Amino acid sequence: MIPRCVLAGLLAGSVIATPLQAHEVAGSRGGRVADVGRYHAELVAAGEAVEVFLSEGDRALPAAGFKGTAILVVDGKPARVPLSPAGDRLAGRAPAILGPHPKGAVQITAPDGSTASGRLP
Repeated sequence: MIPRCVLAGLLAGSVIATPLQAHEVAGSRGGRVADVGRYHAELVAAGEAVEVFLSEGDRALPAAGFKGTAILVVDGKPARVPLSPAGDRLAGRAPAILGPHPKGAVQITAPDGSTASGRLP
């Protein structure tokens, strides 16, 4: 039999941990943020437009030299959206209108040729 104090501690710990596990990360532009290797990628969707803003730590990165792919759920099916540099971000167009927080993942290739991917929460 488990002592009551141990059982109470386990239950209290699970209640405290549950909200943290359900936490959704939102970026400064209102998009979803994914850890992509050593980078952070904030995906912002509006209509068919897909934009990914990259940062490393607290420092925004220019998109020049990067390329990527967003793999998003569009109309219930996965769709690959090629991303290329457009000013300070990577940009692409989805095959259909997206909601503001599409589910999926982001894959990027850095200027040094390294690749990484991350799932959007």
